Amino acid sequence: MSKLNPRTKHKEFNGIVGSSAITIFLPLILEIFQLVCNPSYSTKGLSIDIHAILNQLPSNFEQWYDLAFDQTVWKVYLIWFFGLAILGQILPGKQLEGTELRDGTKLKYTINGISMSIALVVLLLARAFQVKDFQLPELQFIYDHQLQLTITCIIFSFVLAIFVYVYSFVPLANPNGLGTKEKILSVNGNTGNVFYDWFIGRELNPRIGTWDIKLFCELRPGMLLWFLINLSCVHQQYHLKGYVTDSMILVNLLQALYLFDGVLNEAGCLSMIDTTTDGFGFMLAFGDLAWVPWSYSLQSRYLAIPGNEITLGWFYFTAILLLQFVGFYIFRSANQQKSDFKNGKLNHLKSIKTQTGSNLLVDGWWGISQHINYLGDWLIGWSWCLPTGFQTPLTYFYVVYFASLLIHRQIRDDLKCQSKYGKDWEKYKQLVPYKIIPYIY
Repeated sequence: MSKLNPRTKHKEFNGIVGSSAITIFLPLILEIFQLVCNPSYSTKGLSIDIHAILNQLPSNFEQWYDLAFDQTVWKVYLIWFFGLAILGQILPGKQLEGTELRDGTKLKYTINGISMSIALVVLLLARAFQVKDFQLPELQFIYDHQLQLTITCIIFSFVLAIFVYVYSFVPLANPNGLGTKEKILSVNGNTGNVFYDWFIGRELNPRIGTWDIKLFCELRPGMLLWFLINLSCVHQQYHLKGYVTDSMILVNLLQALYLFDGVLNEAGCLSMIDTTTDGFGFMLAFGDLAWVPWSYSLQSRYLAIPGNEITLGWFYFTAILLLQFVGFYIFRSANQQKSDFKNGKLNHLKSIKTQTGSNLLVDGWWGISQHINYLGDWLIGWSWCLPTGFQTPLTYFYVVYFASLLIHRQIRDDLKCQSKYGKDWEKYKQLVPYKIIPYIY
């Protein structure tokens, strides 16, 4: 094994057992969500009727095959995925370099989330004014084919993960045209175990030409599909009821603000652990392409079911909106403060000088907790769930799941920093003892 790509010794998610459980059960959870959000099944109350859900399932292989491989749905999804990939290559944007890789090089990225978002919104507005009574067949297609689209996204993420795993063994051409050079593998995905490396991601930054598959999947097909799924629920409620409830409007408004903030600030992804450390395998492919659009849209899909409409009124509407902005302010200002400190703009803030030469910030937002930005992100999640009221615990799945995800990230970061900074990290934790929520955790 080369010095550039040392063998991975530590396995995340409890190794094969945990990664196998995630691979099997998370797709099943998405299917359960979809079946529960079927208009023919009532989700009111605290109980979930498993028999009613199971009765909706196909009874034979032919029906399952028709659901999983609906030709029209597959054509639509492939046009969506690769159409966005092509747009990402031709739309204008700024050129940025990523963090320095282990071989001393830096990858170049085209950051054009703004032009991509404008193109999508302009296209939707043009279609809305073109049709009569805002009856968009594209949005109706999404709403009417939720189960098929969910299965398609899951299968496609499996296929994409297989492709990038096999592609990681294809030699990389040297820029000077002389022979090949070694690809940079993920520090987490080079165990030699085929299944685990496929799951966690073997290659750090799989690319075809200038198309960076990982960054593209991070923010484009899944995040923007989430936006369209939400709009399809608004479209359905309006044409079914003749009006759109304030709870549906609020969920769409708050989630659109969050997802477009992510797309418009995609440059921030270049320094995230997903980009700098994690390989691109099934975990990220499934998370980006299937989990995000079909679990994060759960609130809108629930509210679109006849009988689940909720009217909040101005007081609760304003209170939930305020909660979103508090969470958003903490999240954005904390991240901005950290970025400014790294760029030498806030040298007056207190920090710890480490033996590695870097500084650990222990002032401002980052003197309150080690991951204060996670708290802001979690509060945002609560603002998405509260508009659904308290008719069912189903719509609060996101805040429970997201809390576990944030804690897992915090634990991973703690282990990474302990290994990197040693005694300096122990000193840091004494000065900033709270991990996410001040005085609680």
